[in-house]
Amino acid sequence: MQSKISTLKNGLRVITANFPQLESVSLGLWVKTGSAYEKPEVNGISHFLEHMSFKGTEKRTTKEISEAIEDVGGQSNAYTSREFTAYYAKMLKDDAELAADVLTDSIKNSTFPEEELIKEREVVVQEIKQSIDTPDDIIFDYFQEAAFPNQALGRSILGPAEKVRSFGKETLQNYLNTNYAAENMVACAVGKIDHDNFVKMIENRMGDFRSKTSFVPDKQNYVGGSFFEKRDIEQAHVMLGFKGVPYETESYYPCALFSTLFGGGMSSRLFQEIREKRGLVYSVYSFTASHTNDGVLGIYAGTGPDELKELLPVVVDEIKKVCNDLVSEKELRRAKTQLKASMLMSLESSSSTAEILARQMLIYNRIIPVEEMVERIERVTLEDIRQTAQSIFSSKPTYALLGAIDHRLEYDKIQDLLKA
Repeated sequence: MQSKISTLKNGLRVITANFPQLESVSLGLWVKTGSAYEKPEVNGISHFLEHMSFKGTEKRTTKEISEAIEDVGGQSNAYTSREFTAYYAKMLKDDAELAADVLTDSIKNSTFPEEELIKEREVVVQEIKQSIDTPDDIIFDYFQEAAFPNQALGRSILGPAEKVRSFGKETLQNYLNTNYAAENMVACAVGKIDHDNFVKMIENRMGDFRSKTSFVPDKQNYVGGSFFEKRDIEQAHVMLGFKGVPYETESYYPCALFSTLFGGGMSSRLFQEIREKRGLVYSVYSFTASHTNDGVLGIYAGTGPDELKELLPVVVDEIKKVCNDLVSEKELRRAKTQLKASMLMSLESSSSTAEILARQMLIYNRIIPVEEMVERIERVTLEDIRQTAQSIFSSKPTYALLGAIDHRLEYDKIQDLLKA
């Protein structure tokens, strides 16, 4: 995969990767801002702005925005995460400029009409309620808050309903003015696309966009803690987590490989011991979430109320095993193969490739060659895995429970088991 990069005079990076065999192009704008960059009084504003960006501009109504893309058979969407907001589309190659025009117009020229504000506030409130009513969704928010208390990184991406209902045009415009600028934005197109043509498309529309952001990022500091909420449902949703790693660290790939072999698939330690051998769960896995200055490694399981007390000691036993050299070369080789395969297969999709390139530029200020990623995966050793496991599991745990939790182990007991 050959990518090209140009930088506009205002600092906005423009990236392309030409796949001449395709008839389509995936393109979009990625912004390095999200809930982790919000002040407490506007928690949820990043996500709400993403919604409102498609609700009318100086030259298009809400309906005209969606029709412009769908009239030519295209698809468009957007998302907000803790540190990124993305606006993207997939079109036939001849309609790439139309997509670029719609997306840049939606970001740059949104008018935030009052009638749309009123409707969209309630749409997002319904999204919040839906998340709260979905235990295996909302448990991740509760877990994040316990891991990063009193920090933007620990607050919900959607925000609380009362905050969302308070957002008006001025609040949206102020956030846009402070958190959206060329220096923290990337335009990327992957597919059948000419680089110089795409640069012109973006330059003509975003070349005069402000250069600098003016917000002050909040701290990112893993703390750890607990959260319990009893609900009258059939399962207990359990999360146990520890301090992970930020993006830019030598431990990034060892941590990803460790999570893969520990709980990343059906052959992983957790799945084999907890589901296949003991039948305690239907779903169990581990994951890593890296951020700019910190990160977390988490373990999730959904189990019955009678199995809850047995589950966590088994998880802790598996943690102790991996901290004491009980990982084989075969396991590490399997994890390396899984991680490389996942990465390489994702690059077969133009949409996934655009996402990867844009995020790499926003995180590392460069595109990381595939060969370099493979080499960094390959050079991880069993000793790296052992040290990574010991470092992660020596941190204070984060323990979150939701649902049928009468038979739970208390937080102090979990700490004692980990220390024993």
